[in-house]
Amino acid sequence: MSLALCVMLWAREGAEQALIEYEDRVLELVGAHGGKILQRARTGGGPEEPLEVQFLEFPSGAALDSYMWDGRRTVLAADRERAVARTEIFQVQLV
Repeated sequence: MSLALCVMLWAREGAEQALIEYEDRVLELVGAHGGKILQRARTGGGPEEPLEVQFLEFPSGAALDSYMWDGRRTVLAADRERAVARTEIFQVQLV
């Protein structure tokens, strides 16, 4: 059963471009795990809103886990820590 996700990302103050660059790099790996980037959008990044919202789809929970633990992604953990203040992920149903 496929999984559809809504991912919301808030940038650390002054790290908006770093968040975008980090996401550019890790989202390149989604396809290697059978996933798809359905939509990627940005807000104005105000204090109460996420800078970036993504809709992703993976063929299974195992595929998502494989992406999350991909060594090419985890090696960038320090970059993520510097750029991303908060992440919220919701499993959604696409309509």
